[in-house]
Amino acid sequence: MDDALSGLLQDVRAQGALFDQSVLNPPWSLRFLDGAPLSLLTMLSGDAWLTADGAEAQPLRQGDVAIVTGPGPYTVADAPQTPPMALLGEGYRCTTPDGALILGDTLPMCGPGADGSGAVLLKSTYPVRGHVSERVLTALPRLALVPAGADGHLPLAMIVHELRADTPGRQVILDRLLDLLLLSALRAWFDRSDAHAPAWYRAHRDPVIGAALRLIHGDPARPWTVASLAAAAGMSRARFARRFHEVVGRPPMAYLTEWRISRAADLLATTDATVDAISRQVGYANAYALSTAFKRTLGVRPTEHRARAHAPA
Repeated sequence: MDDALSGLLQDVRAQGALFDQSVLNPPWSLRFLDGAPLSLLTMLSGDAWLTADGAEAQPLRQGDVAIVTGPGPYTVADAPQTPPMALLGEGYRCTTPDGALILGDTLPMCGPGADGSGAVLLKSTYPVRGHVSERVLTALPRLALVPAGADGHLPLAMIVHELRADTPGRQVILDRLLDLLLLSALRAWFDRSDAHAPAWYRAHRDPVIGAALRLIHGDPARPWTVASLAAAAGMSRARFARRFHEVVGRPPMAYLTEWRISRAADLLATTDATVDAISRQVGYANAYALSTAFKRTLGVRPTEHRARAHAPA
């Protein structure tokens, strides 16, 4: 793993996602109440309007990709003024606005029209967890809309092709393509001049600091010092430290500590490795050294963090 964006997809995989495509005829309006921390939506055909509560409706054109963060409700409809006709909760439990359970495509808006047409909405909902993933999610707005562009999104074209096929391995391929679509959409968003991408993302474009970040992310267990990172970058210690702070927004050793603790937190939450083993994986001599740094950074001990992560929701 050489950056936080790659780290996101280590913890967020479409294999654990709810994945659905719906064929819809106007008037139609779907209100999503599933509370997912991360959702990806796109119109495979037709256009729609996406409204996150508290924000203005935004057009979702065919081929656009929308990334929605946070557990708050949002609505996708054929027009901003169309009231919700179906409420979709956790696990795609679907009800009418008055609470009646909807089974299958029993609403008039569902399914292809008489001429076989209809808007097709593709939605994937991701269970997100982990400190590394949070670095990405907290850098995103409630709604990040990435236009299709002249050439569209290549992963989306591949998804459309795979959806039309009925061949062995189809679901696994779709899972991986959804991962690719999410990553490419995130990169396209952060590359926008108006996206205010976080410093750690922008820093990867810097030929010197980007290389240093890849060293830190790729081998956090190595006993890095400002001097050793500066030597690897071919700069003096003072110049490197100053450049790193200017580009990343914090000193090299502070950034290294944050990354190590983030990785340790995720390993504690997702593996059964001992605290001592995890401490060595992320660059601390023993469990005591990790515990001291962990408590100073996150306010809890590693064992307390693990217990909270494994506690029933």
